[in-house]
Amino acid sequence: MSSPITLDDRGALVLFSGGQDSTTCLAWALTRFGRVETIGFDYGQRHAVEMEQRLVVRDRLRERPDWTDRLGDDHVLDLRTLGRISETSLTADVALAMSATGLPNTFVPGRNLLFLTYAAAIAYRRGLRHIVTGVCETDYSGYPDCRDDTVKALQVALNLGMEARFVLHTPLMWIDKAATWALAAELGGDDLIEIIRRDTHTCYLGDRTPHAWGPGCGRCPACALRMVGYQSWIAR
Repeated sequence: MSSPITLDDRGALVLFSGGQDSTTCLAWALTRFGRVETIGFDYGQRHAVEMEQRLVVRDRLRERPDWTDRLGDDHVLDLRTLGRISETSLTADVALAMSATGLPNTFVPGRNLLFLTYAAAIAYRRGLRHIVTGVCETDYSGYPDCRDDTVKALQVALNLGMEARFVLHTPLMWIDKAATWALAAELGGDDLIEIIRRDTHTCYLGDRTPHAWGPGCGRCPACALRMVGYQSWIAR
């Protein structure tokens, strides 16, 4: 039997969309690992502006002296085939609504499974042991591929299929959006909060209208979660 590939225990790859959650996770990784790379996915999402904002956010985070030398390469993969076969409100110009399955039609089947599999392939090639993702089942839209059981099962499958020893981290899995704001403040203080408020993008409709909690339409599920979380955090 062959031996597992040697991976750098101080190296991490963060699934980074440029939104509030992934930015908080990137900050979390930058405080813990000496070498942090990022990966983003173009899957034909309606809110394609996030692909632009993620570069803005990376540049802002690199300005911090304590993170400058830790933030490494960025990788972007073209997964637009996923958008063409998914037929959801995130990848087509249709109204946001609940589907017959009981899930919102923003659910892109298999998205996070594919994201984590591709991330593991990049991490394997780059020699990075830790993979960080912002999925959460405490304060979310019910997506089954965001659940803890799914991530744990996928970690087993990836390690068996690649004969590796990856560790999948989900720093936000058991906290709500108010606690996510609090975690960002703990990790990066007012500077990080301002980056999240001004530069990140979460809105499903790609709206950049400014609000106290950040840019967005203020009506889609992603904006609603972010807004209520911000208001709850401020009220504490």
